[in-house]
Amino acid sequence: MAVVSMEIPDEMIEFAMPSNKDEQLKINAMILYPYIQQGTISHGRAAEILGIFKMDLITLYGKMGLPYIEMSEDEIEEELETVRYLKEVMK
Repeated sequence: MAVVSMEIPDEMIEFAMPSNKDEQLKINAMILYPYIQQGTISHGRAAEILGIFKMDLITLYGKMGLPYIEMSEDEIEEELETVRYLKEVMK
């Protein structure tokens, strides 16, 4: 672990000082989330950095309301149609 010094607004201090390990994990996970969204790192790599299993990270994000798959229902249906088509073609 490393200690990082950073400037934050005074009003954020109480939120940046976690009271336990679970809160610290959430803060660290939130720091990594934008990099996952940008495709800089994967969920698996973020979980590795945090020292937890990928599924635990996905579950944590889900509890926080952050989706694992960012697709609309139409996009998901389109992907499923492609899979169905490929299954038929490969028979």
